[in-house]
Amino acid sequence: MLPTSKWTDQPVEEIIGNLLRAGVILAAAIVSFGAAIYLVRHGLEPTDYRAFRGEPNDRRHLRGIGHQTLGLHGRGIIQLGLVFLIATPVARVAFSVFAFAAERDRMYVAFTLVVLAVLMYSLLGA
Repeated sequence: MLPTSKWTDQPVEEIIGNLLRAGVILAAAIVSFGAAIYLVRHGLEPTDYRAFRGEPNDRRHLRGIGHQTLGLHGRGIIQLGLVFLIATPVARVAFSVFAFAAERDRMYVAFTLVVLAVLMYSLLGA
């Protein structure tokens, strides 16, 4: 890693780009794995498009998603992939706070902390 005095825009942008790329690739791999499991187990079942059924409670919270994933349930693994996809830009904002602090840019640290607080409230507080 670079010393904090050498942090400039170029290395920070490269790290953020790699972070976003890795997050999306990881999320896509997890969703693909879950989709494969789901299709192997349920691919030939008929689909009923007349009634909408939302996700059950066990796949609406992290604990339930973790339980479903450990049980190798396809839908739970797909949900886990979507959680990683949502977490990717949040991780980018969190890293930006660190990068702006290393650059000693207090104004951007403050703005980015506000953005991070809004993101966390919208994900956890609602």
